[in-house]
Amino acid sequence: MAQNPARRTALADAAIEVLAREGARGLTFRAVDGRAGVPTGTASNYFASRDHLLHQAARRIHERLTPDAAILAELLRAPRDRALVTALMHDVFRRITADRAGYLAMLELRLEATRRPELRAQLTGTIRDDLEANIAYHLGEGFPGDRETVLVLYLAMTGLILEHLTLPEVLGVDGLAALIETVVERIVPAA
Repeated sequence: MAQNPARRTALADAAIEVLAREGARGLTFRAVDGRAGVPTGTASNYFASRDHLLHQAARRIHERLTPDAAILAELLRAPRDRALVTALMHDVFRRITADRAGYLAMLELRLEATRRPELRAQLTGTIRDDLEANIAYHLGEGFPGDRETVLVLYLAMTGLILEHLTLPEVLGVDGLAALIETVVERIVPAA
């Protein structure tokens, strides 16, 4: 197995692009090599199997969607109130729409997980752990609301993002910022 970390990351990024454009069925080593602009056979030198490639793509998507530490630190200078939760949800929406391919690839991985038990176990564990970490962070930081607040906010934002990235004409692009504010206002209690 080849061990160049920068090339492995580039191949995982190429796999994400292939997933977003072609779906899980289009994800082949040859397609990843082509997207990455490397010689045929390169991806198979870095990933032992297609399942391994899927797992690494999932891991890379989470890295790509991680909040920027400087932006997060700036946002967290504000009081722990509904306005801050709104700002954080705007940041989530901004990050995900900025990496549309990453989120669409994650949706493809979720669909593929319905057919692949190992992938389902991995994604379930990762997403559950992330959700639990977000709940713990919300409660630990003293944001308004409780565990259910975070769960309902997660579900509402996931639905909003899904609509926007897959069928943007359903909601339109005008008014999305106001819609995010409404979601937070309806779910997160006032301080």
